[in-house]
Amino acid sequence: MNPSHDPSHPSPMSCLRTSEGHPVPLLGVSLSGEVFGGAARLVVRQRYRNEERRPIEAIYTFPLPGEASIAGFAMECAGRRLEGEVKEREAAFQAYDEAIATGHGAALLDEERRNVFTASVGNLLPGEETVVEVTFVQALTADEGALRLMIPTLVAPRYMPGAAAGDRTAHGVHEPTGDVPDADRISPEIARVDYGITVELVFDLGRDVAIESPSHALSVRREEGYRQRVSLRNDKAALDRDIVLLAAGAPGVQAGVVCDRTPGQEGTFALTVVPDLFNTLDTHAHAKRAPSRRDVVFVVDVSGSMQGESLDQAKRALRLCLRHLAEGDRFGVIAFSSDFKALEKAITPFTQTTLKAADAFVEGLRADGGTEMLEPLLAAVGMLGDAERDRVVVLLTDGQVGNEAQIVDRVVKQGKGARIYTFGIGTNVSDVLVNDLARRTEGAAEFIHPGERIDEKVTAQFARATAVRVTGLEARFEGIDVGELAPAERPALIDGEPWVLYGRYGQPGMGRLSLRGTLRGERFHLEVPVELAAEASRPGLEALWAGARVRELEESERGLGAKRAEAMRKRIVDLAVRHRVASKHASFVVIERRTGDRRAHGQPEARPVPVSAPAGWGTSSLDLLAAPEAAFAAMPVGGGGRRRGGPDVMRSLVSAPAPMAAAAPPSPPRPAPAAGGLLARAKQLFQPSAAAVAAPASADRSAGSFAPPSAPAPGGPASLHHGPPPAAAAPAPSAVPGGLSSKGGGLGLLFEEQLASGLWERGDATDLGRLSSTALCLATCHDEGVDSAHPIYGAQVAKAIEALCALAESLLQRGGADGAVAAALAAAYLVASGRRLRARVRDAVAAAAPEAVRALLGELGDAEVLRRRVEVLHGA
Repeated sequence: MNPSHDPSHPSPMSCLRTSEGHPVPLLGVSLSGEVFGGAARLVVRQRYRNEERRPIEAIYTFPLPGEASIAGFAMECAGRRLEGEVKEREAAFQAYDEAIATGHGAALLDEERRNVFTASVGNLLPGEETVVEVTFVQALTADEGALRLMIPTLVAPRYMPGAAAGDRTAHGVHEPTGDVPDADRISPEIARVDYGITVELVFDLGRDVAIESPSHALSVRREEGYRQRVSLRNDKAALDRDIVLLAAGAPGVQAGVVCDRTPGQEGTFALTVVPDLFNTLDTHAHAKRAPSRRDVVFVVDVSGSMQGESLDQAKRALRLCLRHLAEGDRFGVIAFSSDFKALEKAITPFTQTTLKAADAFVEGLRADGGTEMLEPLLAAVGMLGDAERDRVVVLLTDGQVGNEAQIVDRVVKQGKGARIYTFGIGTNVSDVLVNDLARRTEGAAEFIHPGERIDEKVTAQFARATAVRVTGLEARFEGIDVGELAPAERPALIDGEPWVLYGRYGQPGMGRLSLRGTLRGERFHLEVPVELAAEASRPGLEALWAGARVRELEESERGLGAKRAEAMRKRIVDLAVRHRVASKHASFVVIERRTGDRRAHGQPEARPVPVSAPAGWGTSSLDLLAAPEAAFAAMPVGGGGRRRGGPDVMRSLVSAPAPMAAAAPPSPPRPAPAAGGLLARAKQLFQPSAAAVAAPASADRSAGSFAPPSAPAPGGPASLHHGPPPAAAAPAPSAVPGGLSSKGGGLGLLFEEQLASGLWERGDATDLGRLSSTALCLATCHDEGVDSAHPIYGAQVAKAIEALCALAESLLQRGGADGAVAAALAAAYLVASGRRLRARVRDAVAAAAPEAVRALLGELGDAEVLRRRVEVLHGA
C-alpha cells in the first residue's frame, strides 16, 4: 500500500509532537486476521517513520489480550521482511543492543505483563519507514448466544501503590515502587495523539452470523460462503478504547477434539467438554435437596478511573446483582478507592429492609481517589461465613492497578474456598486482573463495555455462581498416550460451561478421557471418547497450548525458593524458544544487518511514543492516577536508550483525546417489545415513585442498542470509611415510551421493583395486595414472552413463582381469598417453565381445599383460560 494513501498514515507535514517537542515516530496501527471456529489468529502492524535528521529509537508500550499467545514477530524495512526469533529475555536484549550499538537495525518485543508489551525499534534512519508486525492467537469466549472478541488498544494509566523504590529501567511516567517495581515499564506518557487504528478481519464460522460491536460502528461485507469481511465504518479509529466484536448466532463453543499435526511430528490437541450436570442430578435422590444458602460480598471500585460511564454501569450492575439474592442468603457491600467503606461491618441477612439500605448505599457512591484494591478484597473474603455456605465475592472494577499479581496471590491465599466473580467495566479494562482472580478461585469473569446489556451479564454471572459443579476433578486418558497437559490442575466441571484441556501427543489413535470427581457429595464419573488425528491442520493451536502452558508455569514459579525458581525459569525459556511464543522470560528479537550508507553511527536517541487518554477521561481522572506534582517536578527529563538513560517525563495532562476519539454513530437500536395487554396496566401500576432508585443516564442502552461512551459525569469527593450507608434521596427515573422505565426498557423497572422476597408490592401493602401485584407482574411477563427459562429475567421469575405459591398457601389457610389465589396461581403457571416449577404450582393448586382453586387443575393446559382469570382479577 502506498503510505500516502494509508488511512493510518498521517501526513508528515502535520506530524504530532511529544511534550518534549520531538515528532512522534508512530504513524498508525492496523489490525487484521481471521476468526475461525472458537479462536482468532490476528496480526497487529505498527508503522513507524523517522521525521528527524538523525537515527532514533522508537519505543512503544501497547496492550494485547492477556489470554492471547504471541506466535510471531517480524520487521519490514528497506523492502525486506525479516522474521524474529525467540531468545531468553536478557540474551534477546543483548543481541538487540549490540546490533544498535554497531549501526545495524533491530526490533525487540518485550512482555512487561501478560497484557502489556513494549516494542523497541532501533536505528530508524531519517525519512525511513519501518513496519513491525506482531502475530497472536486468541481463544474466543462464549457470550450469551454469541462469540466475543475483545482487543485492547491502550495501556491506560494505572494506580501504582507503594513508596518509590528501585532504579528505573524504562521511560514510563511513574517511578518504580515497592509494590510495583516495574511501574516505569507500564506507564506510557499520555498526550493528544493523531495516529489511529484500522481494522480488517474475516469471520468464517461455518454458518451465517450477525457481526455487531458495542464499541465501534462497523462495515460488514459478505463474501463467498459464510465469509464476512469486517472493517471500521470510519476507516480509522482512535486508540482510546477496547475493540469489542460479537458474532451473534455463532455455534458457540462446541464439545469435541481438534488437532494440529504434521505426519511424523508431535501433535497438539484441544479437548472441550460442555457438561449437562442438571440432567445428571435428576437421576439422583440428592437432586431434591434444598439449594445451598450463599454468603455474597459485593466489592465495587469507585476510584477516579471509574468516573462517569464506568461507575454508572457498575451501580446498575450492582443493583441487579442484589436482586438475584434470595431470602436466607447473607450479603455485604464494600466500596473502595483510596480507602474503603462497607454497608455494614459484618455480613447481614438479605431482607427487604437490608435491600433498601443497600440501594441507598449504592446510589450515594461517587468516583474519586486512588485504587487501593487489596485491603477491601481481603476484608471481603474475611466477611464470608463458614464452609457450610456457598462463599462468593463479586468484584466490579476496571482493574487499572499496577500490583495485579500481589492482589491475586494474597486474595487467593487468604480467601481459600471462596469463589470470586468479576465484572470488568469500561472502555479500557485490565483483563489480566479480572480474569486471573476469577480463574484461580474457580469463579468466572464478565466484561461490560458501555452500550452492552448489563442485565444479561449479571444473569449469566449468577447462573454460573449457582450452577452445579463437579469438584476434585481427576482426568485420566486411556488407550492413548498424551503429555504436558494444560491446565495441570483441573478446574471444576460446571454445568453448561465449556471445560477445555490442551495437550501434546506423539502417536495418533483412539481412546477416551475418564473424568472423576464429586458432585454434591456423591461420586461422579464421565467418559469422553477421544480421537487424535494422524494429520490435521488447526493454525494457532500449538501456540494456544504453549501460551497456556507458559502462563501456568509462570504462576507456579511464584513462591518457589531461589534454586527451584531458577530451574522453573529455564524450563519456561526452553518451552517459549522451542514453540516460538513470548513470555516474561523470553523475548522476540529481529536484526537487520546493514552495510554502506544504511549503517548508522553513534547511539540513537530514544523516542517513547505517547498514547491517547482513555475514552471519556478528563484531566481530573488522570490526575488521580498520576504521580504527585512534587514528584513530577523532581523527575529528570532526557533521552537515552532502554536501560541506558533517564526517562522522558509527562510534562502536562490533557483534558481530552484528539478529535477522532468521538465514536461513529452507533448501530441502530434493536426494536423494543410492543406494549399491549396487561403491560399498559403494569406501566400505570409501576410508575416510579420518589423512593425508586435513579437510573444512570445511559441505562436505556441496556435495552439492546449499542452506543459510544458518553462524557464523564462529574463525581464529588467521597469520604471512605467503615460505617452506615450515606443518606441519599434518589431522584425518580422517568418513564419512556414503549417501556416501563429508562432503566432497562420494557420490563427493566418491573424487576428492579421486585422485593427481596421475590414478590411485588404497590399500593396495598397487605398480603392480598402483594399477591395481586405479583400476579399482574407475572402476567405482564407472559405478555412479553418472558418465563422462568428466560436468559435474562428467568431467575427472578422463578423466584417470584416460588414466593407467590408460598403466599397463596398461607392465604388459603386463613381463608377468604379464593378467587385472588386462583388468579395468582394461574399467572404463576403461565410463566413457569420446566417440570419442577410447574409441579410446584400444580401441587399448590391440588393441596387447596376451596373448589374455586382446585378447578384450576383442569385449566392448567389452557393459556387463554388462565389469562382470563388474571384479567378478571385486575379488571384489565
